[in-house]
Amino acid sequence: MTTGPTGWREGRIAPVTLEGALLRLEPLAHAHEPALLLAARDEAIWRVTMDDPRTPEAMHDYVARALQARDAGAAFPFAVYHKGEGRFIGSTRFHSVSFPDRGVSIGLTWYAPEFWGTGVNTESKYLLLTHAFDRLGCIRVEFNADARNARSRAAILRLGAVEEGTLRSKVVLRDGHRRDAVYFSILDREWPGVRERLERSMGEREQGRGA
Repeated sequence: MTTGPTGWREGRIAPVTLEGALLRLEPLAHAHEPALLLAARDEAIWRVTMDDPRTPEAMHDYVARALQARDAGAAFPFAVYHKGEGRFIGSTRFHSVSFPDRGVSIGLTWYAPEFWGTGVNTESKYLLLTHAFDRLGCIRVEFNADARNARSRAAILRLGAVEEGTLRSKVVLRDGHRRDAVYFSILDREWPGVRERLERSMGEREQGRGA
């Protein structure tokens, strides 16, 4: 298989820090736990998720499991640092990594609620997508969202992803709810148009802040 770009190391995503105008995405480490615990306090973040890391013990377990997935080559998690605020505000990751198929998923993303709708998610996804397509040489990048999570589904569509369908009762959540998962994707041939759209959106937002 031709990987082209140099983002893979022995069939795994090589360590990388991704930086934009607003954010720096750093490889997740146990040292991030205290800062992420502060960002994770609002219960609204965790209503339709598999995790709820709002205690020191739960956050430690959350990070440990993310790092285990990284060490197995199945994921690469990041801590999200807001440069203007000078603090960590959440986490995101590449997961379901398939080196032979040149595919990754982007997800398990969360931010402190005060950063919802502020351009953080757009830049974060732009950085991840750019790395996936331009450095890793991916053919396909996948997303999924809880069918009940209208905000997350709308955010994925705004990226320019194509909705593919719903897998019913895909996973069982902590409260016993059988989660229907809606799947989306962006393909390599679609990436130039998606990139242009995201760059335009980020530019318009930046101009709005400067006005």
